[in-house]
Amino acid sequence: MQPVVHFEIPAKDYERAKGFYSNLFGWKIDEWPGSPTKYGMATTTPTGKNGPEQPGAINGAIMEKGNGVDSTVVTIDVPSIDEYLEKIVRAGGKAKMAKVKVGDMGYNASFYDTEGNIVGLWENIKKP
Repeated sequence: MQPVVHFEIPAKDYERAKGFYSNLFGWKIDEWPGSPTKYGMATTTPTGKNGPEQPGAINGAIMEKGNGVDSTVVTIDVPSIDEYLEKIVRAGGKAKMAKVKVGDMGYNASFYDTEGNIVGLWENIKKP
């Protein structure tokens, strides 16, 4: 079973959305350095060196709408993005964004499911 590990909430008014989620739920939202668009990492639960400390909890992001993302996206952890993109196509889905490296943490990609929803994929970098 592959878990949901991240979410992204797009916003027409980025600052308003940051304030809304921070004030309503107490989330801490920090700008992601170097992002070409407004993108804030949303800390929704305490996080240690191995990720969220509370079982079942995830963190995510608030992002400026655009770049083809206009609805909330959940991201699923998989052992191999390449293998899962092949499975997705065979199951009737369609690749949206090819695998890209995210710092020294892992790889990200996205796809359209059979209903046209955008879903993200995450693959951790395997460390020796």
